[in-house]
Amino acid sequence: METRTKHLTVGSPQPSKADGLRLYSFELCPYAERVRLVLQFKNLKYEAVNINLNKKPEWFLTINPAGKVPALDTGNEIITESLVIVKYLEEKYPTPALYPAEPEDLKKTDALISKIEIVTSVFYKCLMKPEDKTPEEWVKEFLTAIEPFETELRGKRTTYFAGENPGIVDFMLWPWAEKAKALGMVLGQKLPFADNDIPNLIIWQKSMKSIPAVQAVYNSPEKFFKCLQLRKSTDDVDFDSI
Repeated sequence: METRTKHLTVGSPQPSKADGLRLYSFELCPYAERVRLVLQFKNLKYEAVNINLNKKPEWFLTINPAGKVPALDTGNEIITESLVIVKYLEEKYPTPALYPAEPEDLKKTDALISKIEIVTSVFYKCLMKPEDKTPEEWVKEFLTAIEPFETELRGKRTTYFAGENPGIVDFMLWPWAEKAKALGMVLGQKLPFADNDIPNLIIWQKSMKSIPAVQAVYNSPEKFFKCLQLRKSTDDVDFDSI
């Protein structure tokens, strides 16, 4: 369950210390969304303090000197980086479990999570410099990046990477799958994937939309695209009105 603030900016007073978990976030940040998904899945009560990343409040650098979100205030310490935060949450609040219990399965899971970075690298290259390749060339690069995930689902013959219910790989990959249609908006046309390129990932993407944790923090690709366009044009963006 989430309570949230508007996006705090330069001159915004620092919120007073509250009991419980506090997540410093930006509503459309995929990395912050990872943590919000896990918090929702574990049904944890928390406060989301949203930060305007274009004009950060002065005090935020005392929270995270790197100036990045997400940052989780546990009451005793500040934890940064999405994967570090979600592992902390899994250890502190183990039910319902997101990671597999068996060491060999855990090793395979961590290896798959590490490959998400390859997907996100292509994602951001396409967003920032869409003119560098044709849509067909972008599809080819994406297929190379997401092949391990399509292969994993095909081999497991399950809807989700964790089985019949989502687990940590599902939630760590989801924020970019949620925003995938924004790539077509940037390119000016839908990415020309063939019907049989990624059939298992397409089923996975549709199924993820029915998960309550996903629905609780969902933002449309259209909203993400509008945010991108506004951030390119001005530093003075009212993120709460998008």
